[in-house]
Amino acid sequence: RKKGVSPKDLAVAFEKEYLKNMKMLGVDSVSKYARATSYIKEIISQVKRLQEKGYAYEIEGDGIYFDISKFKRYGKLSGRTALQAEDSVSRIDYSKDKKNRGDFCLWKFSSENEPSWKSSFGSGRPGWHIEDTAITEKFFGPQYDIHGGGRDLIFPHHEAEISQMEAISGKSPFVKYWMHVGFLTVNTQKMSKSLGNFITINDFLKRHPANYLRFFVAKNLWRSPVDYSESAMIEAKMTIEKIEEFLRKLKIHPVIRQSAPSNDGVKLIKNFKTNFYKELDDDFNTPKAFAAMFEFIKKVNELLDKKLVSKKLADEIYRFFEEINEIFGIVDFKKVNRTIPAKIKKLANEREKYRKSQNWQKSDELRVEIEKQGFLVEDTKSGPVIKTI
Repeated sequence: RKKGVSPKDLAVAFEKEYLKNMKMLGVDSVSKYARATSYIKEIISQVKRLQEKGYAYEIEGDGIYFDISKFKRYGKLSGRTALQAEDSVSRIDYSKDKKNRGDFCLWKFSSENEPSWKSSFGSGRPGWHIEDTAITEKFFGPQYDIHGGGRDLIFPHHEAEISQMEAISGKSPFVKYWMHVGFLTVNTQKMSKSLGNFITINDFLKRHPANYLRFFVAKNLWRSPVDYSESAMIEAKMTIEKIEEFLRKLKIHPVIRQSAPSNDGVKLIKNFKTNFYKELDDDFNTPKAFAAMFEFIKKVNELLDKKLVSKKLADEIYRFFEEINEIFGIVDFKKVNRTIPAKIKKLANEREKYRKSQNWQKSDELRVEIEKQGFLVEDTKSGPVIKTI
């Protein structure tokens, strides 16, 4: 109403923005998005079946409500049944004529100038909770394995979903595993429009590449709270640069021994692979998995400095990091594999000769010249490493 546009036009505009943001963040593994408005038939079917089984009642001129007193297991996920002030509730669940305070709306009868669909029990629109179970029943049946969401959805939203689906099907549990992610805060405060401390994905991507945000999210345990700050992003940037520098050394560094891999190196990569997946298998513990990765990088860097890493072993390590990136998308491999122009390599070699002969003035002049052309030379124990700025 404020914008003077139809609900559908507003929804479509935000949907386009959302899908664009997901593409920009590299979220490309989702095979299907489901619009609730495409499943009105399934929603109406669930409301009817709940009425037939005695779990739903009508409030004249208002809507159809779920009677939580009829479902004895209501509250089993959160361990409570009473609404609290901070609970996420839809405005359409409010009614002074409800049988129980926690009863929730399944179908709201039409009001003027609001979206509505025809049904045998009256024209109206779906309640907040019934959309989810109607869609999941369509694709997965009455039971499936994993359901995700924010912690604020545990009660009453997910309790309502459980009640609806188990009441309809008579099967329990509705979902085997619930994964409720921790809250996101900004500089320790809740993100909100009123505080003006929120940041959109578009705003973020003007300042940082998408893989920084992916790493920032992934390095925290999924069910723990996450606090966003610019200092946290600087830390993420430095960490990713360390990984990329390590991979660059493996890929293009000329001082890697060509002989057979050392036993230490072979054992290291084998243990790392085992430990990395062991931690992910245990509650998807990304902090511990990444800790294992950084400890591995540290030890391999020591072997690289001693020239104890063969080309074969370097390639195996590099391939495993590509495998890790298939899961997390935290490394920009195009950046790692970017070809260094022959001219820059020549300047770096000349600078290294001057540096070894302690001609610091000439060495610095060439370093500045290299930087002007968008590259950086970093001196390591194994020799100079060229990076893009």
